Amino acid sequence: MKVVLFAGGLGTRISEETDIRPKPMVEIGGKPVLWHIMKIYSHYGFNDFIICLGYKGYVIKEYFMNYFLHNSDITVDLGNNKMEIHDTSAEAFKVTLVETGLNTKTAGRLKKVQKYIGNEDFMLTYGDGVCDININELLAFHKTHNKIATVSSIQMDARFGGMDLGANGQVVSFKEKAKDESKWINGGYFVLRPEVFNYLEGDVNDMMWEDEPLENLTLDNQLVAYQHKGFWKCMDALRDKIELEELWKTNNAKWKVW
Repeated sequence: MKVVLFAGGLGTRISEETDIRPKPMVEIGGKPVLWHIMKIYSHYGFNDFIICLGYKGYVIKEYFMNYFLHNSDITVDLGNNKMEIHDTSAEAFKVTLVETGLNTKTAGRLKKVQKYIGNEDFMLTYGDGVCDININELLAFHKTHNKIATVSSIQMDARFGGMDLGANGQVVSFKEKAKDESKWINGGYFVLRPEVFNYLEGDVNDMMWEDEPLENLTLDNQLVAYQHKGFWKCMDALRDKIELEELWKTNNAKWKVW
C-alpha cells in the first residue's frame, strides 16, 4: 500500500526555518521531520511513498537523490574523480517525487498524484506531524468500517488551564492545560479508497482537501474517524520544532516507534 505525503506548503508560520527549505525538511535530531514520518510508516512495513512537492521541492529531491551522501561516510578521490561510500545507512524507502505546483492547495496536490497511486487503497498524511499511532490498528479500523475515507482524530491540549470556583472565590479544582476532551480534530494519517477521487473532479487546484472533499464525504456518510489517544504533535511553529527537538534529545520522542 502506498503512502502519500503532503510536502508542498509554504510553511509561513515557521519562516525562521523555511526561508531556505520546505517545512518537511526542517530537522529534528539531525533528520528532516519528513524522514521521521516515513520511519513511522516503515516500522509497520509501508515503504512505498509518493511525496507531493511544491515550495522548494528541489531540496527534497536533492535529499533523496543524495541520500547516501547525507547518511554515510565517504572517501572522495579528487585526483581520480572517484567516490567510495562506507558504512551505508540506507532505508527500504521507495520514493516517488511529484511536482504538484507552488501554489496548488491540498486537494489539487492529491489529484495530481492519482496516476501514481492506481486503483488501490492508499494512506495519506501531512509532512509535518509525528505521532505514535499504530498503523496496523488504523488499517484494521478502516477495513472494518468499509468507508471511502478514514481520518485519524486527536484531542489537542487545551490552550489554557481551568478552575472550578466555589463560594467566596474558593478554588474547588485546578487543571492546567489538560486535553480538551470535548473536541476531536483532524490529525492526518488518513486511509483512503480510490473512490475518493470522485470527490476531486474538475479543477481543484484552489481547493483544500480539508474543505469540500472531506465535507462532502461526511455528507455522504463516507468518512469515519479513528480515535488516536496517544502522542501527536504538529510542527506548526518554531516553538513546536524546539519542543520536538528537546523530546528527541532527552530520549522522550514517543513517535520513535522504530
